[in-house]
Amino acid sequence: MSGDLMTWLVPLVAMLAAGLLAGFAAGIFGIGGGFVVVPALLVVLPLLGGTKDAIAHVAIGTSAATIIVTSIRSLLSHAKRGAVEFEVLKTWAPWIILGCGAGVMLASHVDGTTLKMIFGGGVILMSLNFLLPKVSGKVLSENMPSGMLRVGIAGGLGTFSSLLGIGGGTIAIMVMTLCGRTIHRAIATASGIGTLIAIPTTIGFAIIGLKEGGLPWGSLGYINLPATFAIASMSMLTAPLGVAAAHSLPAGPLKKIFGIYLLIIGALMLRAGLKV
Repeated sequence: MSGDLMTWLVPLVAMLAAGLLAGFAAGIFGIGGGFVVVPALLVVLPLLGGTKDAIAHVAIGTSAATIIVTSIRSLLSHAKRGAVEFEVLKTWAPWIILGCGAGVMLASHVDGTTLKMIFGGGVILMSLNFLLPKVSGKVLSENMPSGMLRVGIAGGLGTFSSLLGIGGGTIAIMVMTLCGRTIHRAIATASGIGTLIAIPTTIGFAIIGLKEGGLPWGSLGYINLPATFAIASMSMLTAPLGVAAAHSLPAGPLKKIFGIYLLIIGALMLRAGLKV
C-alpha cells in the first residue's frame, strides 16, 4: 500500500511544485511558464507510464495546456494595472495562430537534439538584449512591426513556441522593448501572447495524439489531464504574485533579472542538446 502511495505522491508533489514556479515565472517575466513545466514533465511523466517516444510530445502538449490558465491569470492581473497593449494582441493574433498550426504539424518531424541546440543558442542571444547596457537601452523604432514583418515575426513566434510548449514571451518582450515599450508593458502584453499561442497548440496536440499508443495514464491525445489540472491549479495562485513583483521592481533591475533567467535557460537547453 505504501508503495502505491509513493507511486502517486512523488509525481503529484512534483507537478504541484512546478505549477507554483510556473505561475510566478509567468507573472514576473510575461512567459507562459513552459520553461519550468516542460523540464519537470519530462522527469515526472514516465512515472505515469507511457513510452519514451511519447513522453516528449505529451510534455510539450501538456505544458501548452497549463499555459492557457497561467497566461490568462497573468493577463487579467496585468490588465487591472492598465499595462496590456490589446491592440498589439489583436493585430498579431491571426498570424500567431497560423504559426501555431504550422508548429503542431511539424512537431512529430523535428529532431529533438537539433531543436534544443538551436533554441539554447537563440535564447542566449536574446539574453544579451537585456544584459548589455548598450543593447538593452536601444530602441530601433517607436512603432511595432507592421505588414510582412509583423506576419513573419508573429507567425514564426507561433511556430517556434508551439514546437517547444512555451508561451513565446521571450521573443515578444524583446521585440516590444526594441520598439520603445517599457519592460513592464512588454511583459504584460506578452502574457496575452502566451494565451494566443497556448489555445491552438493545446487543441492541435490533443488531436494529433488521439490515435497514438503508449501514452502516460490520464492522457487525452498528447495532453495529460492530471498533470494539467495539478500544475494549472497551483499556477493560478502564484501568477498574481509574479505580476506584483514585476510592477514593484524598477525597469533596470527587471531587465537584468530577465536576462540572467534567459542565460540560464539557454545554457541548460544547450547542455541537454549535447547529450547523445
